[in-house]
Amino acid sequence: MMQNALKIISGTSNLPLAQRISQYCGVPLTDCEVRRFADGEVKVQINQNVRGSDLFIIQPTNPPAENLFELLIMIDAARRASAKRITAVMPYYGYARQDRKDQPRVPITAKLVANLITVAGADRIITMDLHAAQLQGYFDIPHDHLYAGKTFHDYFRDKHLSNLVAVSADVGSIKMARAFAKELKCPLAIVDKRREGANEAEVMNIIGDVEGKNVIIRDDIVDTAGTIVLGADALKKHGALDIYVCVTHGVLSGPAIERIQNSHISEMIITDTIERGSLHLPSKFTVLSTADVFGEAIRRIWHEESVSKLFD
Repeated sequence: MMQNALKIISGTSNLPLAQRISQYCGVPLTDCEVRRFADGEVKVQINQNVRGSDLFIIQPTNPPAENLFELLIMIDAARRASAKRITAVMPYYGYARQDRKDQPRVPITAKLVANLITVAGADRIITMDLHAAQLQGYFDIPHDHLYAGKTFHDYFRDKHLSNLVAVSADVGSIKMARAFAKELKCPLAIVDKRREGANEAEVMNIIGDVEGKNVIIRDDIVDTAGTIVLGADALKKHGALDIYVCVTHGVLSGPAIERIQNSHISEMIITDTIERGSLHLPSKFTVLSTADVFGEAIRRIWHEESVSKLFD
């Protein structure tokens, strides 16, 4: 029996990453037209035949909100065009931070988004470095959760830094930072952030020895960069030498870039899960590509091979 044809289409939120993924897979992007009406309404038309295909739609759901809606419409278009299997590839899964009801009368938006994607017609999901691993359970369809860890490991191995300590940016990132420390064969430290009382400034305590060490802070998301910069300040006060930060998803809202550029951070390493567009990142920033990770996952899924082999 002939294997279903592999097709890859891209939304508009991160076309450069989609192009790199298609090059890795050796498959040209399927022509898909995404337009906006005068009132902002999204119109999608897939211009090539996808009937019976194994179709992968690459569309991170970072702001603006139209990126999420665009993904939903593309999934619906593919379903109505009779694609055999539709996989939503979301390098960045927006709304992941709204993953629990931590206050009265608030939504669990991460679950709502998962429901929308499933109802639209997706058969499978691929994400990377979710804000909380348990978000995988929000989907009632197969979900492949990829990690950027190897991309960062390879980068730092090539730098041949000595006297390293991996640092968790907060208590919630301990598991990610511990895995990072294990790969780099270095100790682990933790930035403990707390308030001494109402309306009082945050106090940063460092759990672990960073004096005279080069440190690497590992986290999943940097948004306004307030916590990361405060953590770098605390590490410097405790005697850290060079401070590197590696974060998978560089949201970089508001004053984030300026804060990082003016901070004690020596180098800020992010990935290409979110497209910067025409925004020029200053000298402290390094952007690593995740195209090979996504491309290999797509190739393995298409061939019905184990994706977990990527993590061995």
